[in-house]
Amino acid sequence: MNKPLFVLLMLAVSGLLFCGGEEKELKIGLIGLDTSHAPAYTRMLNDASYEHHLPGARIVCAYPGGSPDVKSSYTRVEKFTEKVASYGVEIVDDIPTLLEKVDAVILTSVDGRVHLQQVKPVIAAGLPVFIDKPMAASLADVKEIFRLADEAGVPCFSASSLRFFPELQDALHDKSLGRVIGCDAWSPAKLEPHHPDLMWYGIHGVEILFTAMGADCQSVSRAYTEGTDVVVGTWADGRVGVFRGIREGKGGYGATIFFENGIRRVEPDLKTLYVHIMKEVLTFFRTGKSPVPQDETISMFSFMEAADASKENGGQRIDLQ
Repeated sequence: MNKPLFVLLMLAVSGLLFCGGEEKELKIGLIGLDTSHAPAYTRMLNDASYEHHLPGARIVCAYPGGSPDVKSSYTRVEKFTEKVASYGVEIVDDIPTLLEKVDAVILTSVDGRVHLQQVKPVIAAGLPVFIDKPMAASLADVKEIFRLADEAGVPCFSASSLRFFPELQDALHDKSLGRVIGCDAWSPAKLEPHHPDLMWYGIHGVEILFTAMGADCQSVSRAYTEGTDVVVGTWADGRVGVFRGIREGKGGYGATIFFENGIRRVEPDLKTLYVHIMKEVLTFFRTGKSPVPQDETISMFSFMEAADASKENGGQRIDLQ
């Protein structure tokens, strides 16, 4: 059976297609309740009184997970589990039980190292899956997740919420500005010892950079101090993009984008960030079509791994293979 037909059949079996002229409410499961994203997403979908409520889908089931060696996981999983449960979500003890109750999965575990193992049964069950940032804690795991999903014909994507904020998207779709010729993006870049440096939190700003520049980054060099990262990438067509990671002083998210016909500075409204990514996720669940090209995600993780290699080599330029 060809992959497009297989995906169509899997979506139909999962109840994600139109039924009787009306969209069936999606039943979504959460894997990993050790990040603030879990209660935020649940409130958005389950609380009809919330000003940013999105109808048509509901978090019905969740598996807490948690990592005993990551402080921001083991110190928060209990309170976030209680918060998610307060929205009428069933909490289960394992992933197989969750998969029997849902049409689609959002993997929200804060620890990227566990994502490959956690997503394997989701892919085996044929359920579409959105993997919250980081997709994994290594480029190798990212490639393996995509390989497994492609082999099974299962829709899968990952992204930071910073990819979809309207100010960024509006600038990139403004034809009067012409082609993007460069971008300087920034975000906080807290570090976590079990993850490559930028994959933990700098990934937000890196995602902004790649949203503007696209895939095909060819080389990376990194200047590192305790309070700041500056990572310079050169793209295949000679364009240059820069990520600035902030660990000292006032943080924030944004970019200055250089176009053929102008320069645009963009910064997001942090209050509505999750609304924009959740709209993309729900559309993805219903269509099976990822809003982010795989090669762009892979290129982004290559950039972040190369940044660590450059740091270890005193800022030397690293050519990406």
